[in-house]
Amino acid sequence: MEKLNDIVAKFEITGKVTDVKPMGEGLINDTYKVFVDGSDKPKYVLQCINNAIFQDVDMLMDNINKVTNHIRKKGKNTLQFLKADAGKSYYFDGEKYWRVMVFVPDSITYQAVTPEYSYIAGKSFGEFESLLSDLDEPLGEIIPDFHNIESRLKQLRDAVAEDRVGRVKEVQYYLDEIFKCEEKMTLGERLYREGKLPKRVCHCDTKVNNMLFDKEGNVLCIIDLDTVMPSFVFSDYGDFLRTAANTGAEDDPNLDNIGFNMEIYNAFTKGYLEGTKGFLLPIEKENLPYAALLFPYMQTVRFLADYINGDTYYKIKYPEHNLVRTKAQWRLFEKAKSKEKEMREIIG
Repeated sequence: MEKLNDIVAKFEITGKVTDVKPMGEGLINDTYKVFVDGSDKPKYVLQCINNAIFQDVDMLMDNINKVTNHIRKKGKNTLQFLKADAGKSYYFDGEKYWRVMVFVPDSITYQAVTPEYSYIAGKSFGEFESLLSDLDEPLGEIIPDFHNIESRLKQLRDAVAEDRVGRVKEVQYYLDEIFKCEEKMTLGERLYREGKLPKRVCHCDTKVNNMLFDKEGNVLCIIDLDTVMPSFVFSDYGDFLRTAANTGAEDDPNLDNIGFNMEIYNAFTKGYLEGTKGFLLPIEKENLPYAALLFPYMQTVRFLADYINGDTYYKIKYPEHNLVRTKAQWRLFEKAKSKEKEMREIIG
């Protein structure tokens, strides 16, 4: 507690800190509520930045500051980060990096992925991209090639070539199927090289619980901005649907549970097209169904590469966990692909 108090004191806060309490169940960053004298509600949020994942903290906070400042100039709600005594938006204590943001009062998050919240998510993340479509300050790529399918396929090929734990033979069927689809699924990168597809400022972690709501159910702002960086709009669109439209679990061992929920697809797409109206190019809009296929395909590639490498990246609960994940994501890809014609009719 005393150490946390000392860290908070390095930032330009108002009032005297009276308490610091753990907040939420963040998977990436340790987060705390900060209370100051005269109030029984938290005033600030203290967060330890996971610099194992986000290794360039200067770039990370520079990206976030550019984005939040731009949104604020347009009169919209967004997160507000405080400066530390060194003038930066973070403090390094010799071991860890810390940041402080203003607590958003009377705000709530939702976990449920329903058609209603999917529509709201589509519209909100679409509006987020739209607000930032005229940002003229460059952002850094905080996780290089994060959603670059060509890079992910190269990682898979490298894993196959090394075959460090002798697993390639047992997964040959999935390797063959993945590489059969390679030309179609690398479309985005080719269109970008041809100058036809732009990179936008994208959130790159689109989930229902990355929105703050007020008590009346209105969206206050988008949160968890660590992965904001240049990407194709396919990132925000396809990654949401990969999890939200899946009728099973990401690692479901029963492949019969897995389907692609078109009700969720319709709701999210309706909201997204409303939120991006006015800036989305025809080539971006017409390839949104491609994005819905791309992300289960990409996640299949990532899980399979990790399985072949001996499970060095993703945490596993049992030896075949990454193989089960691979099969589940491939089934989701197949189910999404079977709905592609219907998706295109909805896009119009």
